[in-house]
Amino acid sequence: MAHFITFLLVLSLSLTFSLLPETASAQLRQNYYAKTCPNVESIVRNAVTQKFRQTFVTVPATIRLFFHDCFVQGCDASVIIQSTGSNKAEKDHPDNLSLAGDGFDTVIKAKQAVDAVPSCRNKVSCADILAMATRDVIALSGGPSYAVELGRLDELSSTAASVNGKLPHPDFNLNQLNSMFAAHGLTQTDMIALSAAHTVGFSHCSKFSNRIYNFSRQSAVDPTLNRAYATQLQQMCPKNVDPRIAINMDPNTPRAFDNVYYKNLQQGKGLFTSDQVLFTDKRSKPVVNAWAANSNTFNSAFITAITKLGRVGVKTGRNGNIRRNCDAFN
Repeated sequence: MAHFITFLLVLSLSLTFSLLPETASAQLRQNYYAKTCPNVESIVRNAVTQKFRQTFVTVPATIRLFFHDCFVQGCDASVIIQSTGSNKAEKDHPDNLSLAGDGFDTVIKAKQAVDAVPSCRNKVSCADILAMATRDVIALSGGPSYAVELGRLDELSSTAASVNGKLPHPDFNLNQLNSMFAAHGLTQTDMIALSAAHTVGFSHCSKFSNRIYNFSRQSAVDPTLNRAYATQLQQMCPKNVDPRIAINMDPNTPRAFDNVYYKNLQQGKGLFTSDQVLFTDKRSKPVVNAWAANSNTFNSAFITAITKLGRVGVKTGRNGNIRRNCDAFN
């Protein structure tokens, strides 16, 4: 009798698991388009390279677009959708207004190049094109190249309201960063690795002006900021600076995707509080020191982290489709 009850328990458990929806990320695979559009990766790479030759901004703009896409409802190209009279889309949320147009343009140009091949037309999602383009700009700027998992569909909705509280802010501390990344299955190590995208980024002065002018009652300048660097920032960002002015986030190698980001943190040259805290907090400091000393260990950790990021909230089956135009629903 006991054996029979055990059998029933196992049976009911296996039935329960078989009824659970298969995790969408499990459907991603590296050779997803092998039969439908076998040359898709080289088509996208060529289009991205062309755009990269026109402007370096292609690099940080595309990486940031991917991150902002994945952290809101998953990696589904919902951030690219244009607003209409009846719908305010993700890209028009205040946290997304600083996304550079070159990132959107990179994806749209790559999509046009893919669809120009008759056998590939309407076969490749904008979400996958953004994932491939992100890999390509990282490699073009000297970062590690990696195999991209593919098979995402494009999201069927995009609302500005869905962005609320979903993106990290420049003043976040380690706990805030960790909890936001953990919500997407990303560890502290993943978060520290992905933060290195700031090695090629740029920022408007308003995002860090509190660190150089009115940090606290005790100190106008953030004491964790390198003194010489703080003076330099004050010169580049005077109090009444044009809000359109942007400065490099990596003062040393702003056009190279590299581990100098971590060496800067060791010297108090992290531009945002959320950058510098990775070195000042003793929980994350050892990783910063390790990656500052060894670019290979950083590169492999970054590949792991961005691959995990690419699995977040993937749409499959009836939950998505392949958009004809990346910035509009079909």
